[in-house]
Parts: sequence; structure tokens; C-alpha cells
Amino acid sequence: MVSTRSSSAALPRSPKSESSPPPVPAKTPRRSVGRPRTAAAAARGWSHAPGALTLLWLGVSLPLVAWDTGYVLLRPRSMPGGSLHWPLWVPYALYGEVDHMYGLKQWSAGNGFTAAQGFINLIETAMYLAYLWLWYAHALPAAGAGAKRVLTGRTGGLAVLVGFSAAVMTVSKTVLYCE
Repeated sequence: MVSTRSSSAALPRSPKSESSPPPVPAKTPRRSVGRPRTAAAAARGWSHAPGALTLLWLGVSLPLVAWDTGYVLLRPRSMPGGSLHWPLWVPYALYGEVDHMYGLKQWSAGNGFTAAQGFINLIETAMYLAYLWLWYAHALPAAGAGAKRVLTGRTGGLAVLVGFSAAVMTVSKTVLYCE
């Protein structure tokens, strides 16, 4: 027959055990609410790390986009004959002859497409920089030799959302410009 009562109730108690305090139960470890603090904890759940090609792309494109945006938004001072043209934007003298959107003819005609594109470049660049900052400031080291730093949780999701949104802006702006 199975008893539902504690078997310790049938044991005789010693006088010493009655005066001693009951044993303190061991504390259960608290579950972390924030991001995991170790690479092993990060590996158990979803994580994001930018690939080498993504980092190379951002390392090359961000300075070039900043250079182009500076030329566009500082026109006419950045154009040939302007006070800011030399030495930074000298190659744009030739480029303005090839791509007329950057040249004096479209500037004189009041065409605002290139300036609008330059403004979108500012937003796009800020989003890429926010993506890189989120990865650099909040990534955890991953387990294993030569492993990347990874983002997890809400911060990882936010970084992916910001990076993806900036990439969509890049693609849509490029398609629009090529049409």
C-alpha cells in the first residue's frame, strides 16, 4: 500500500532536533531577464552577427557615400569654381560632365532630384552607423576560436531591423536612380 504521509513522521525525534531551527532551503538561481552574459547562453537562442562581406561593404561604401553626399548638399560651393571644390571634390568636375545630374546644367535648371537623393543618403548613412554601433557596443563574444561577436534578444532584433531598412533604402534608391 502506498502512503501519502511523510515517512519521517514515524521516526522518533531527538530532543536536539526540536530545538534546532529548520533547515534553510537552497536558493534557486534567478533567471536573467536581460541579455545573456555568456557566449554559451547566447548560443542557445537566436543571435545575429554581420558577415565579413557586410562589414567590408559598409567599410567601403560609408566613406564614399559621405563624400558624395557632401558634394551634393554643399553645391554650388563644392562645384568647380566654388570655395570648397579644391582639393576634396576635384574629381567631380569630370563626373559632372559624364553624369549631368551632378553637373552645372542640372543645378542651374533647379533640378532637385540629386539633392533629394543626398538627403536620403544622410538618413541611410545614419541608419548604417546605428546598425554598426548596436553591433559594436552590445555584441557578446561568441564561443569558439575565431568566432564573431553576436547580438541577441531585442538589441539583435533592432540591429537587424535597422540594417535591413537601410539596405532596402539603398536598393530602392539605386533602382530609382538607374531608371
